[in-house]
Amino acid sequence: MLKLAPIVILLAYGLVMYWFSSWRTKQELDSKSSPLADARLKRLTDRFAQAVGVDHIKVHIYEIEPVNGLAAPDGRIFITRGFYNKYRQGEVSAEEMASVIAHELGHVALGHSRKRMIDFSGTNAVRMALATVFNRFLPGLGVIIANFLVSVLAAKLSRNDEYEADAYASALLVKADIGTGPQKDLFRKLESLTGMGGGMPAWLMSHPKTADRIRAIEENEARWRIAPEG
Repeated sequence: MLKLAPIVILLAYGLVMYWFSSWRTKQELDSKSSPLADARLKRLTDRFAQAVGVDHIKVHIYEIEPVNGLAAPDGRIFITRGFYNKYRQGEVSAEEMASVIAHELGHVALGHSRKRMIDFSGTNAVRMALATVFNRFLPGLGVIIANFLVSVLAAKLSRNDEYEADAYASALLVKADIGTGPQKDLFRKLESLTGMGGGMPAWLMSHPKTADRIRAIEENEARWRIAPEG
């Protein structure tokens, strides 16, 4: 039992750190956001609401410039001001912006915030355990190796979440009679919109590569077309 105590302590520490991070995120979002009021986007989110059987879907504008969308731990959906400006300037269509909202709804519906809390706590415990083991054989390098291996693991878990949210968004877009075209078109634009290239190795990226995301969407579409009715 005593041998398990350090792991339990590390898991508890990870949970506390996650909750503290979530609290800080909420404070930041509360102070720098407001409800989105856009008639074209509301017409599309109303179709999402009808598709999933809720009254409405509320979206917020987060007043920062980086192009991004996010789902807060409390379930709220945010589009950054920088992303919304791209839409207002015509670089992103209303349907493409709606695909971002659908993706973030996927993170909420699939419980990814709760899963990230578990992943964060678990990987923190794994990091410390690996560092302890490696330091016995490679003093001074054990922590570096452990951090690297856990970073690879965390990136893999994050990519899995992104694929799941993409699939949810695709299904919602199809059900709302929008289709997956805008979702794939946005992915093709994403690097130029964000100003971020794909130079990092795929196994260290928190999001899948564009080509892989589009391929996964098209594979889902193919399965859905041949799936038997009923």
